[in-house]
Amino acid sequence: MPKQYKLAFIPLDERPCNYEFPYLLAHGTEFTLERPPFDMMGLKKSPGDVEQLWSWFEESCAGADGAVVALDTLLYGGIIPSRLHELKLEELTERLERIRGIKKRHPQLILYAFQLIMRCPQYSLSDEEPDYYAEWGREIFRKGFISHRLELGIATDEEIRELKGINTRLPPEVLEDYLGRRAINIAANQQVMALVKEGIIDFMIVPQDDSAPYGHTAKDQEKVRASITALDLELKVYMYPGADEVGCVLLTRMMNKTRGRMPLVYPRLSSVQGAFVTPLFEDRFFYETLKYQILAAGGLIASSADEAELILLISTPGETMAEAVSQQHAFYSYDVYRNLMELIEYGDYLLRCKGKPIAVADVGYANGGDQKLVKMLWQKDMLFDLAGYAAWNTSSNSLGTVISQAMIYLIYGRTQEHLDFLALRYAEDVCYCSVVRGELSNGPVQEMGYGKYMLDGPRGRIADRVEERLRQELVVRIDSSSGSVKITDCYMPWNRMFEVGLSVQFVPAACTLEK
Repeated sequence: MPKQYKLAFIPLDERPCNYEFPYLLAHGTEFTLERPPFDMMGLKKSPGDVEQLWSWFEESCAGADGAVVALDTLLYGGIIPSRLHELKLEELTERLERIRGIKKRHPQLILYAFQLIMRCPQYSLSDEEPDYYAEWGREIFRKGFISHRLELGIATDEEIRELKGINTRLPPEVLEDYLGRRAINIAANQQVMALVKEGIIDFMIVPQDDSAPYGHTAKDQEKVRASITALDLELKVYMYPGADEVGCVLLTRMMNKTRGRMPLVYPRLSSVQGAFVTPLFEDRFFYETLKYQILAAGGLIASSADEAELILLISTPGETMAEAVSQQHAFYSYDVYRNLMELIEYGDYLLRCKGKPIAVADVGYANGGDQKLVKMLWQKDMLFDLAGYAAWNTSSNSLGTVISQAMIYLIYGRTQEHLDFLALRYAEDVCYCSVVRGELSNGPVQEMGYGKYMLDGPRGRIADRVEERLRQELVVRIDSSSGSVKITDCYMPWNRMFEVGLSVQFVPAACTLEK
């Protein structure tokens, strides 16, 4: 009987992508992932009970082999509270000291952590930000963006005039609150670097949620990067775009390191220029982030398909990225500057004729799957023969998720748990994100008397409508001779349309599980 491993896990927040996905990926393996009770985790802008979370974590680390920790949860109570808190740096310093105590009591514990740099969205919306962001968000972003370019000597005359206008309009107290919180958060980031240097934290990711090449976030990146360099931590602290996928990535890294594995992954892109596209909400060429995501999960990019353990088919944009809801319209970046047909035929050949595990990173669009790509996978009857698939939210969210699932598949194969997670990705990423969400958000939700950011509760009539439509789309787009997808639960975790909470099962046709 293989050794059983216990891992303590602190999620970034209570949404399924953070609380459920790593747990589902670990299910059925010899790695038992222990997570805090759900009622400790908070709800969106309401922080989790930080003291209870710390107590739970300290107890869970007793006898654990490793831990994967979202420090934003232990410091602030979650990702959204990290943007809203009124904490002093001294309070955060005291909380971080508890990690040193845990490692001292449990020196055998392998500790992987991640901590975000606070984001600065480009739009005015307070759904996940301070209330004043609804009115001043765009100005806060543009002030940081243009000021940064001005410091670098590359601001245009038009930008300089825009900045002067912003400076006359933006209330000083709003800017003071926003920049004050950023300063405290970045100081906490820098304190964590010292814990890595001491060996308290064994490996660290500083993911960047919703980033841009210039502005407040980019400047904070420079500060953290300077700390990494000064402390010689380049091989122990990675910083790249992402956020909600990191729990899965660090779990997979823990599995690979524990088993002495370093999987070689060969990426095959749908477009020559795809490597040089900067995805929406990110700050660098796609290929640079791809390298980080594979490396962070414990693997390396292979130089050929022959030497690779895993082939990663990647549907990228051909030139610029659009949102998944726009894919019904003709667009050169997708219709002319890439070749999905070659990508699918290549993957099918290596899968059927060479026996290579094939995973699909469906990152051509932001916020949802590519319906043409999935249609062709369905036509080839490949959907449930894949080592992994993802197409949700940002490019990095999808990349980290599919790489994690596929590397775990390399160890454990085509289990029921693996098929269930594939089914979840098709139900959520394809049927919900790229079809049902847009369809219901623009009209039907309003006709029912609600808005896409304020529904009738997590399990109201809208959730029922979503489930009904998802069942219909699964029959049309996903169910095949291999099997079908059964929804066992459907709810709206944050009472808005952006994300859906699903539990699903893959129901195989006769004899497909051993395929």
